[in-house]
Amino acid sequence: MTSIQKTISPVDNSVYVQRQQATMKEITHAVSTAGAAQAEWNTVPLAKRQDLCSAAISSLLENKSAIAEELCWQIGRPIRQSEGEIRGVAERARYMIDVAPEALSTIYPTSKNGYKRYIRREAVGTVLVIAPWNYPYLTAINAIIPALLAGNSVLLKHSAQTPICAERLFQAFESAGLPKGVFQYLHLSHQHTESLIADPGVDYVAFTGSVEGGEIVEKAAAGRFIGVGLELGGKDPAYVRADADLDHAAATIVEGAFFNSGQSCCGIERVYLHESIHDNFIEKAVEIVKGYKLGRPDESDTTLGPVVRSSSAEYIRRQIKDALEKGGVAQINPDEFPLNADGSPYLAPQIVTNANHTMRLMTEESFGPVIGVQKVANDSEAIRLMNDSDFGLTASIFTCDTEEAESLGKKLQVGTFYVNQCDYLDPALAWSGVKRSGRGCTLSKLGYSSLTRPKSFNIKI
Repeated sequence: MTSIQKTISPVDNSVYVQRQQATMKEITHAVSTAGAAQAEWNTVPLAKRQDLCSAAISSLLENKSAIAEELCWQIGRPIRQSEGEIRGVAERARYMIDVAPEALSTIYPTSKNGYKRYIRREAVGTVLVIAPWNYPYLTAINAIIPALLAGNSVLLKHSAQTPICAERLFQAFESAGLPKGVFQYLHLSHQHTESLIADPGVDYVAFTGSVEGGEIVEKAAAGRFIGVGLELGGKDPAYVRADADLDHAAATIVEGAFFNSGQSCCGIERVYLHESIHDNFIEKAVEIVKGYKLGRPDESDTTLGPVVRSSSAEYIRRQIKDALEKGGVAQINPDEFPLNADGSPYLAPQIVTNANHTMRLMTEESFGPVIGVQKVANDSEAIRLMNDSDFGLTASIFTCDTEEAESLGKKLQVGTFYVNQCDYLDPALAWSGVKRSGRGCTLSKLGYSSLTRPKSFNIKI
């Protein structure tokens, strides 16, 4: 018996698409097909694999307008912003394509008389990519491109909120001429996803999603001795020092906090302000936030769309209520954003000052258009509070003294540290997290390491 999954659009609460989920018979066939295809794909020269992946990305770009509209309706991102994700996909993919020969090159130790020695990077086999809805193309491509270039086959399981994204990616690789079975997608229930992770035909799992989802993935893979990459949640902080350029800091932090309605794992969720610039920064930030237009994302002048579902909005509203009951001060009047309403995914942006770490807003992931702001007396207090979190994805410091900021950054427990910027993934740098933000690495040359295995050759001559 097959099950139907429905994608409820946050735009108007309608059923946007529905898809049949794969049966166990279909899942078993996909795994078998992937294994057989990988054996052949692994013999294809790297240059040919690069050409095919480049062609797939070009095919995706040709459809960016249609994809933007689909993203708008699947996740509620304003139509004026949605094409940017596909451009970001192209940047990341092309970098990973260009760096593949170096990342996958054979390693030769220093010479040893009488021996020929080297280490090859070999494909792990079949890679299962489990992608989220918030940046459905960017997060998926982080693993898909290097996995394919390394000689693996790929099975993609996308969020039930964004099934069309999986289909678009498949169409792109198919139009590029990728051999049948090398890249496949499956619409799956949670139960069948766990069964797939446990399948002996799957050799690596790349998961992006919630901490709770990551825990389920780890349990499903337990005892199989396969690699599992986990990109999980974040509660990313920004610290504005006394010497910062406040206009730049306010504009950058607000953008980093509220873009995509705050639904980014590396979006800014808590801000620490040196007491000497606190009021000035808040004045600038509030002015920027009041300039947002909360509206239907399919309207061209909308700059802030709904969050993905009503339950997510209610969770954030409860966080804000908790903060206000504990002494926090709301800087934005929600009534200035007419679509904001209880029970609706349309949520007014909010800045809560006088925040502290007794509040859920400062400790739990929000994943929405809200930031908590806390005043600090010095660098030491700021660093202590930034590290006082279960998460460790990114952190940002805004200052004119970049040398001092770099020194402070070495004390932060995060995977990526920014100075005078935030919420951006440079494909040349490793993307990773610590603590409950996950483990493993994507992007950069290091992003190939987990998708390959070293094989040593020790030849006596």
